[in-house]
Amino acid sequence: MKKEEHYLAEIKEIRQMMEQSSRFLTLSGLAGILIGLYALVGTFLIYQMFYQNSDSFYAVLLNSRNRSLIFLIFSIILALSLVTILHLTSRRVKKSGKKFWNPGMRLLATNLAVPLLTGGILMIILILQSVLFLLPALSLIFYGLALVNAAKYTRLEIFYMGLFQISLGLFAAILPVYGLLFWAIGFGLLHIIYGTVMYYRYEHN
Repeated sequence: MKKEEHYLAEIKEIRQMMEQSSRFLTLSGLAGILIGLYALVGTFLIYQMFYQNSDSFYAVLLNSRNRSLIFLIFSIILALSLVTILHLTSRRVKKSGKKFWNPGMRLLATNLAVPLLTGGILMIILILQSVLFLLPALSLIFYGLALVNAAKYTRLEIFYMGLFQISLGLFAAILPVYGLLFWAIGFGLLHIIYGTVMYYRYEHN
């Protein structure tokens, strides 16, 4: 009986070592909350600045000056989000005594990058061709695909958030006039919910 328990303990330890080497499990829930707040603040600013004379996100984008300012706001949000993720996640990794750029992180980053870069290039092509009404939908869909693709190298919560993002993106494609609203829900509200769940499950104690 003791031998069997010893073998089971060894198998469990080997499994944990294999999991740690192939999965990145120290994502920061607090980073998710902050990213969501950045997105909500950004969408609120866009709404206040450009929605006085229009109720359609597509109509707002048709104005080249509006488009430039909106992309500037989105770029600032993206930069703040990346800095927040890197800072808070690296701090968690240091506390756990592990390396930040480990095999799990490399796999996670690679599987995130491919759909994100593909979506980003496609969106640039559509902007150059003045096909603008699908931009909110495509940003949500490709972001969701990136999360689903990378989920096998991190927490399962990432997979479900990816499915929600894809669903919102499809609704945004059906109702493009509400593109900004879907963007706020996907990148704002969903990130706050995800970050809160992750924080209380894995960081709070």
